[in-house]
Amino acid sequence: MQYNTGGCSHTSKEDWLIVKGRKPLRFLFLTYKVIDDKEFDIPQVDTPPTLESILNEPEDEDEPFILEDTCLLNTENIDAHSCETSSLASSDSGDLETNATVHGSVLRRNVLKGISAQIVSAADKVDAGLPTAVTVSNVIAVGTSHGLALVFGKHNQALRLCLGTTATGAEYGAVSALSINHDCTRLLCGFAKGQITMWDLANGKLLRTITDAHPPGTAILHVKFTDHPALAVCNDSGGSVFELSFRRVMGMRTCESRCLFSGSKGEVCCVEPLHAGPELKDHPITHYSLLAMASLTKILLIGLKPSLKVWMTFPYGKTDPASVPLLAWQFVAVQKTINPVLAFCRGDTIHFLLVKKDESGIIHVIKQRQLLLNCDLISLSWINPRTLVLMDSTEKLRVVDRPSQEELETVDMAELQLVYNSSHFKSLATGGNVSQALALVGEKTCYQSVCSYAGQIMYLGTKSVHIMTLRNWRERVDYLLKQEKFMEALSLAWSLHEGTAKAVLGLFADPAKRKGVVADKMVEILLQYVDRSLKKCPEQGKIQVMEQHFQDMVPVMVDYCLLLQRTDLLFNQIYPRLVENSVARGVFLESLEPYILSERIGCLTAAVMRDLLSYFQENGMMDSVEGCLVHMDITNLDIQQVVQMCWDNQLYDAMIYVFNSGMNDYISPMEHVVMGNKLLVYISCCLAGRAYPLGDIPEDLVPQVKNQVFEFLIRLHSVEAAQEEEVYPYIRTLLHFDTREFLNVLALTFEDFKNDKQALEYQQRIVDILLKIMVDNSDFTPSQVGCLFTFLARQLAKPDNTLFVNRKLFDQVLEFLCSPDDDSRHTERQQVLLELLQVGGVVQFDEERLLELAEKAEFYQICEFMYDKKHLYNKIVDCYLKDPLRKEELFNYIHNILSMPGYSSEEKQLVWVKALQHIKDLVSINSAKTAELVAVHFADEVQSIITSLQVFFFCNSFREGLNPQTVLRLGPDLHELLVDLLCQFSPQQVTAFLKTSQDYRLEEAIQITEKHKLHEATAYLLEKKGNVQGAFEVLLQEETGDEVQSLLRRVEEALHDIIALCQRSSHGLNQQQRENHWCIMNLAEGPVSPDCFSLSSALKELTMKVLNSMSSFIAPPAIIQRILQDPVYGKGKLAELQGLILGMLETFNYEQTLLETTTNLLNSDLHWSLSHLRKAVSRGLHPRQYHCNICLQQYKRRQESEEEIIIFSCGHLYHCQCLQRKEVGVLSERQYSWSCYKCTSNQGSRPADRPSAESSRSRSTSLAQVSQTVTSCLATLDAQQTQAWDHFRTLYRGPSRVRLTFKSFLSILTVLKC
Repeated sequence: MQYNTGGCSHTSKEDWLIVKGRKPLRFLFLTYKVIDDKEFDIPQVDTPPTLESILNEPEDEDEPFILEDTCLLNTENIDAHSCETSSLASSDSGDLETNATVHGSVLRRNVLKGISAQIVSAADKVDAGLPTAVTVSNVIAVGTSHGLALVFGKHNQALRLCLGTTATGAEYGAVSALSINHDCTRLLCGFAKGQITMWDLANGKLLRTITDAHPPGTAILHVKFTDHPALAVCNDSGGSVFELSFRRVMGMRTCESRCLFSGSKGEVCCVEPLHAGPELKDHPITHYSLLAMASLTKILLIGLKPSLKVWMTFPYGKTDPASVPLLAWQFVAVQKTINPVLAFCRGDTIHFLLVKKDESGIIHVIKQRQLLLNCDLISLSWINPRTLVLMDSTEKLRVVDRPSQEELETVDMAELQLVYNSSHFKSLATGGNVSQALALVGEKTCYQSVCSYAGQIMYLGTKSVHIMTLRNWRERVDYLLKQEKFMEALSLAWSLHEGTAKAVLGLFADPAKRKGVVADKMVEILLQYVDRSLKKCPEQGKIQVMEQHFQDMVPVMVDYCLLLQRTDLLFNQIYPRLVENSVARGVFLESLEPYILSERIGCLTAAVMRDLLSYFQENGMMDSVEGCLVHMDITNLDIQQVVQMCWDNQLYDAMIYVFNSGMNDYISPMEHVVMGNKLLVYISCCLAGRAYPLGDIPEDLVPQVKNQVFEFLIRLHSVEAAQEEEVYPYIRTLLHFDTREFLNVLALTFEDFKNDKQALEYQQRIVDILLKIMVDNSDFTPSQVGCLFTFLARQLAKPDNTLFVNRKLFDQVLEFLCSPDDDSRHTERQQVLLELLQVGGVVQFDEERLLELAEKAEFYQICEFMYDKKHLYNKIVDCYLKDPLRKEELFNYIHNILSMPGYSSEEKQLVWVKALQHIKDLVSINSAKTAELVAVHFADEVQSIITSLQVFFFCNSFREGLNPQTVLRLGPDLHELLVDLLCQFSPQQVTAFLKTSQDYRLEEAIQITEKHKLHEATAYLLEKKGNVQGAFEVLLQEETGDEVQSLLRRVEEALHDIIALCQRSSHGLNQQQRENHWCIMNLAEGPVSPDCFSLSSALKELTMKVLNSMSSFIAPPAIIQRILQDPVYGKGKLAELQGLILGMLETFNYEQTLLETTTNLLNSDLHWSLSHLRKAVSRGLHPRQYHCNICLQQYKRRQESEEEIIIFSCGHLYHCQCLQRKEVGVLSERQYSWSCYKCTSNQGSRPADRPSAESSRSRSTSLAQVSQTVTSCLATLDAQQTQAWDHFRTLYRGPSRVRLTFKSFLSILTVLKC
């Protein structure tokens, strides 16, 4: 394999390139077409990196490794070996969550008593020592601290072999690692002093003793067989990993060792080869003999066959140094294919890597979603492809479902007294020559005490061996039943029935078979639960206790029977048993109600229905009866009995439901029942095609029901009418009951009448009847008649209106809607009339009469509509002014009229005049918007407006409210007027206004502020004028004129402004003027009583504040002299001055150190940058071909040749004359800037067309050009430094350490020199 600047020369599709960047390693599979080495200009690698060098590279703890989430990438551009992110079950990621699902006891825990007893006996009787390691296959092997390996039968737990002797144990030390090969014929034993032995498990014969496989003086931490029969790996306490190859030549058994990694740094402390079962021996991944290794900093995945290859590395990131690295392999079915998944962790986060080989033979290592726990793990094992068994540092087992990341069970293993491998990791048997990091990890290692095989996990304790297996589903349910946890058992059984249970064993995969078996089990549990509820019922005591007992149990029975769809079980087996207890019977019947209301129960047996109605009637629960009846199948009810019950108890909803559903009769309920609002709702439902009180009317009955309801409403007389009965009794009754709601029902019904001709006829007929009944009828109040007119107006306002109403009625509608004496529903009446006018109803009215009525009724929107129609826009202004709800909209209206096209000049002039006449009203509404309006449309009238108004708020709003884009220049007299108004009404805003405005005259403004005695504003104007001394005196004027106590209070408030003035003015003064300027210390020289200690202390603080501010402008000797002359400090002791002087010196030292450090850093960075620039531009260029890329003629390499050639950094070579003919040079600043013709042509543009600055930044820059530029940059630091800096950033990609641009660097140097 050859490494070059940007890619690799591949001998096959399975070669790999290792790329190292600033972040931790990432391994990519690259083909020769993916990366062009010369394009990326990657420097050549002389020596390919080795596995050892990769693991030894230092980790950058500040930049944790992050795998890219390929959901954000284009999958077509992902390299074949890039790390993808997906999930075995879903794409979500998150922490381990607690679910309320009942899982029961997932693990079965058994103690291998036979093996445990024999281990204890061997330690006592033959001095075998304590157990140290365990491994399991078809046999169980246990290593001891005295060098023995005890082999037991897996089923009978009988001791089959005792391998080794205590004498060899004294020489080799304790057994530190065990491994059995895949066919259970060989056993490898690793020892604490570094030896490895191989035993024949058939006869107990010692086959090999290996002493030179790894460096002496280190303990064996791991020894593992691979699936290859003659290949194993071992890991010693030095952190090294070795490959062991077993051979037999000429009857001699040999072992060849090859170092995979020498742990000089970042020791490997865990190795785990991939093992495949017999059914997966032909899996394409198994041929590579995958080996996962965990060092103290990262995970490494390598392939041992056919040759050593690194597949992936993955750093842990920041973890606890005492945490144990853990590894575990498992074949998992993902998307109907089975592939190995590596689980690894260090600390509390488990990561998963899926390894797969696609159809093209490319290997993918895909990162799955991680599992975050809240504990530190010391053991990690798969018990099946979906379930992990974890042990934390408190020796608690945690069973976790991998797809859902749900914790299923926690088992405390403290009584096991787990065996730890700490002594081997510390290599105590060889003198403890291990690193501190490895020794720290070894405190909690138990690698050799936990092993898994065929769905079983074995744990080795000091005196016992425990084995964990998954319970089958029946055992899990029966385990809960034995504890009389019936509700938990039913919950678990239902999750098994639905296929949502986790860690399931022994259940059919076919859903139908699974549900059938589990359903039978649930029926059995329910019957047991019924018997238990009756037996456990308290026979004596309060009735409430018995009710509570059954209320806790009966709903559970009902719920699960309905989930199983076994109402026959509920009503034919469970209910007859509960009837024996009267309390249980009542609770059962009451518990049926919520299921009936939710329509989970739609049919009851006759006996249960009879008992239900009787029970509810006896207990006065008729509302419950009515609610249940309307949700049940009417065909299963005794209609006569139900109707009689409904009549007797006034259950109108139930009665309507029985008439409608049982007899398809929708009229009888309206004829015989007066139900008020309920009747209105019923009529609305019938007309809308909906059943009452719930559901829908059958589609074939909807037209018939509508016609029946309309015929009922428009009947001239009732069925049993008396002589005095008025016509249309039903409509009349509904109108008297609630006019508004009845009309609303009709309005909703009319919404659906569009294409139904017969329905439209009914609509006209009903409107005519309404008018005949209500108009000129004293039985109805004006409010009710008004509701009718409003209803008619809304119907007539519809675009698709088909109603016809005569002109006289329109007059009545208008008179009502515009009645000025009726204040009720004013907005609604106006809106109704407006809608009617907008759809063309105005043709029905006399416009002058309508306008007169609208003005009286204060319907200003109606007036606006009418005026707009007549183009009287100036009168619309009056409408807005009179309408209290729309005054704010007037400004936008005026602006739109005056600025938008579509209006004549006369119309605009009238609106302009109207707005000018009401300018005072506009100011009172919103002065800011008025100012904006004046600035835009009344600029020529500003002087007259302000003179006439003399309103401060308008002036202020005129200044603040203008749009920044509005261009309006006002005279200085207006600004001075505003200054005067501000001084009167808002003096705190004067200074801010003076700072932002520039259109006033200084002398006049100074006179105004002096008149109002605003010293701060006067000082600002004097300073702006150039009279700094005068500004200073003005600021001191009010302080010196006050009493001492008020002086202190006011000085503290004004001190900030005075210091700011001095700081601003000090830059343009000489040293003597500065000293005179900073004489504000004289504030403290006033007469102070010696007894006024608080005043003296306050003055001292003020003086210190002033001195700190003047230290940047006054020399230290002058400051010290001022201090000594100060009346407060002059009479004090040296200790009082010490703090101030030391503070000044400390500030000086800090600034001096900061200046020196900054200067040194900048000088160092300049030297570092320029040296790398010179090194980069002086590097020789090697051409990719030996001919010109334009004329294709070879160049002459003889020195006497007169041909001029140009080589670019991309490797392309040209004759100078050829480039000139192609016009790829740009002349700038007396030099040619060349660009590569071939590269720029591929980009689709000619270099000559680009600016010189861009061509100078091109990656294909000629050596001549670069040399000239660098020479000019190194010669002097002038304007060409910018160009040199651009070349530096292009040719050298590393960032500056302080990330300063060249211009910023020169600016800083200038400041430092000053």
